[in-house]
Amino acid sequence: MDRLSPYALGATLYMPATREDLLEVVFGEKISGLRSLVVCLEDAVAELDVNVALSNLQRLLEDIHARGGRPGAGPLLFVRPRTAEMAARLNDWALIRHVDGFVLPKLTLNNLRAWEAAVDSSPLCLMPTLETPEVFDPGAMSELRAALLEGGAERIIALRIGGNDLMGCLGLRRNPRTTLYATPMSYVIAMLSGIMGSAGFALTGPVFEQLDNLPLLEEELALDIAHGLVGKTAIHPLQIPIIHRALQVCPEDLLAAQLILQAEAPAVFQFNGSMCEPATHSKWARGIVERARWHGVRGDLASAQETDERATVRGVA
Repeated sequence: MDRLSPYALGATLYMPATREDLLEVVFGEKISGLRSLVVCLEDAVAELDVNVALSNLQRLLEDIHARGGRPGAGPLLFVRPRTAEMAARLNDWALIRHVDGFVLPKLTLNNLRAWEAAVDSSPLCLMPTLETPEVFDPGAMSELRAALLEGGAERIIALRIGGNDLMGCLGLRRNPRTTLYATPMSYVIAMLSGIMGSAGFALTGPVFEQLDNLPLLEEELALDIAHGLVGKTAIHPLQIPIIHRALQVCPEDLLAAQLILQAEAPAVFQFNGSMCEPATHSKWARGIVERARWHGVRGDLASAQETDERATVRGVA
């Protein structure tokens, strides 16, 4: 299959595989604007309900097949198996081709090969989740990065940061009045952004579990983006438009990115009061353009081009 853009994920909503309305969600009939959906067979499903959840997932795939496949305008669809053994079982289902990929829970260096073996015959993409005590160790993350690069990084659309599980490792729960960046997760996200992001892996942000404090969600999203995260897990449909709005690109950033990526761009130039250096800013610029492709531009780009007197390019002496 073609490589998916991590920016296509946007707000990723997790739903238990026991839900009876999954087909309506997959076909965009229930949740407006949803970009990606994870049907979860792991933490969201109690042990005694696993068989029911598997049967429900199988029925979902059969219903998708009966409709001629998923709609082009619907959300990306992922399945989160409970274990590598369950992933191998799902991988053998003929109709699993109707999903885009697997989310791999609690990935570590110790279980990486088992997960790879479980899905080695599948063309589906992977979204490993980093949510175990090893994530706090930069050395362990460097070793995991090397193993992921060795084992087929091209299949990985993004690495998910499991904030609640990682806080649970410390016996902590976030303060409902502060962002996750006021906790030890600030260190973890910055460290993963450096170790994994520098190797080309996209990372997505943890859930925001407060449903009645949307301004704080906006504050956390700004910090997510400042750390290079490309999307965020949602726990309620109300969060989806807020996440997507935060992922929009401001006109000035898009104009700067386009100028940086021009073949004839000077080695160093001034734009909008800031120094631009294509040799060091081109990766950022490509990310901005890709983000704008999937999430759009905040405000009026044409107006910004015409009226912003600072939107000029000048060489830097």
